[in-house]
Amino acid sequence: MPNQGQASQYNVTPTFKPLRIALVGYRSAPHVGGQGIYIRHLATALKALGHHVSVISGPPYPALPSHIPLIALPSLNLYEHHNPLIALRPKHFKHLSDLYEWWGKMTGHFAEPYSFGRRLAQYLKVHRQDYDIIHDNQTLCYSLLKLPLPVVATVHHPITRDRDHAIETAKNRWHRWGTRRWYSFLKMQQKVTKQLPSVVTVSSSSQQDIEACFGRPSQQTQVIFNGIDTAFFSPQQYRVKREQELLATCSSDQPVKGFSVLLDAYAQLLKSKPTLLLKVIGKLNPKGANAQKLKALGLENKVQFVSGLSDKDMVIAYNKATVFVCPSLYEGFGLPIAEAMSCATAVVTSDGGALAEVAGDAALVVPAGNPKALALAIAQALDDETLRHTLEQKGRARAVEMFCWHSVAKQYAALYHQTIAAQTAASTQSSTPPTHTEQH
Repeated sequence: MPNQGQASQYNVTPTFKPLRIALVGYRSAPHVGGQGIYIRHLATALKALGHHVSVISGPPYPALPSHIPLIALPSLNLYEHHNPLIALRPKHFKHLSDLYEWWGKMTGHFAEPYSFGRRLAQYLKVHRQDYDIIHDNQTLCYSLLKLPLPVVATVHHPITRDRDHAIETAKNRWHRWGTRRWYSFLKMQQKVTKQLPSVVTVSSSSQQDIEACFGRPSQQTQVIFNGIDTAFFSPQQYRVKREQELLATCSSDQPVKGFSVLLDAYAQLLKSKPTLLLKVIGKLNPKGANAQKLKALGLENKVQFVSGLSDKDMVIAYNKATVFVCPSLYEGFGLPIAEAMSCATAVVTSDGGALAEVAGDAALVVPAGNPKALALAIAQALDDETLRHTLEQKGRARAVEMFCWHSVAKQYAALYHQTIAAQTAASTQSSTPPTHTEQH
């Protein structure tokens, strides 16, 4: 909900002919990543424009407002199952989707996108007349190429970057082989991305990476920034900034998130700022490399990990932090820094992927993977109150101007109409018999 006394950015007047839109994601819960947040807010903003929006998703399911219908396509949901080996039941042998999903999990292959695509195709065979267009959220499954409806697909960034970083940091040959096996679904995503008529990404950086990694020319991919609810993520009246508190939202399990770099920078900062607190939104894998690094650096009791926060809790955390830090080696967009800027919190970020593009001149930007540069920039933001307030004001202004969901939804609505018109024209042309000039 927006703050009291502040109008929601979603309360707008419809500007396009209403469409029946299906937003599609193979897993869309907010806790599994930013894509679930993206689906929820885009659905809400499109609905506010007057469109009819449904979300079609596999589990774990998205958290949607009550006026946005969810079409649930159940899977085996093996990553949430206590023992995936015994998840297969006799009824599942009737469906290739279930068998493929289970076998993929047992052999180290991520099969959810492909299996979800088969279920989606089956659903639309029956319900094709309920929709005007399908908007896929990085499932990029083969079934999209055969659906009987116009399709727009969002590629937040090619996950080849995540794969490459994971392979580089693998402990041994067996681990590298397992990583390549798990990411083998990228071959499917590459083929589908190259063939889809309408593809969107969230930054110019990702646009270039899609060309480099997936082979789709940049000029064939449209850029539409991610949105944030700038009325909700905003400076709060109760706001009292804690002194010497850093906030970060980075997974300790994914090397591409740069958590190891942040730990090195934090260890440097503690030498001159012994009371400096680092709060991390996320869980620490007690058996992971970063847990060992925490111990080696003597930071076990210095870093505070918090998980399971609601959106309201996140707003509070952003507002109380002195500086928000994003150490990622690569991001296709960087939603947390946009949210922090929208809450008028000073941001220090790396230049990994699209982060510098999102930050603009409203944050301190340092080279990705450089803990010394990161520590120096954080110290500068902490020590220079005038600079910090300038970053807070610039960040809020940039978020409101560039990342409002209303603007994002209008751009998507225009693209939907263009895509539908293009497919209609192509269908009409292909169904019209050729004319022959009579020869005399």
